[in-house]
Amino acid sequence: MDFSTLLPFARRPSLAPGGDKIVPPGRPGFPARWSKGQMSDEPIRRLRAAARRTRELAGQRAGTGLGHEDADDDVGTIGTDGAVGFDPFPLLGALQRHGVRAVVIGQVAGIMHGSAELTGDLDLLWDGVPEHAPALAAAFASVGARLSDERGEPVATRPESFLRPKVQFTATGAGGDCCTPDLPWGGLRVREVLDRAVTAAGPDGLEVGYAGLDDLILMRRALGRPKDLRRAAELESLRSGR
Repeated sequence: MDFSTLLPFARRPSLAPGGDKIVPPGRPGFPARWSKGQMSDEPIRRLRAAARRTRELAGQRAGTGLGHEDADDDVGTIGTDGAVGFDPFPLLGALQRHGVRAVVIGQVAGIMHGSAELTGDLDLLWDGVPEHAPALAAAFASVGARLSDERGEPVATRPESFLRPKVQFTATGAGGDCCTPDLPWGGLRVREVLDRAVTAAGPDGLEVGYAGLDDLILMRRALGRPKDLRRAAELESLRSGR
């Protein structure tokens, strides 16, 4: 299949923030420290628009038979069946309802910062603290998530399964990876990404923590695949224009 028609993906939204308000420190479900003291609804509006566009594009093509783990290193998961019906909001809402301290990474975070490239998966980072795992497992179970390990073998949706450096998931609306700071990421101190995360708040009360722009660029550069380098360059361009 020719995936070139999926580029350049989505119309780039305005970078102007809207609806800023002060974030109380240490709010349940999100890091106690943020790199900025405000949150905006603009990143969530970007993500909703991108998810709609992803569903539209994926609905116009035949199935590929590819899961998010089969994604092409250039095109990414927009070229997989994970893009069909892609909607990260059921899981994001479940995480908030269960008070989970998780941060969005990967291309969903890129979209929230203004990236124009679409994606078909949702990647998450949490602190890996065993005491926090039951809430995480409950959130995933509430949206019917199925888990697998790094080899693709099914594992139960239980707290201990999430203590792996990375677990793959398929849930209502989205699949992806749920990672802890124990996952090797070059020389990056990934745990600090949690502390520097920023947040967005939608008009419906949804709050989403996501990796800061500088951290996301470093993570992209560390992975070094063609799509990562291209997206890092785009994010750097967005950063220089702010």
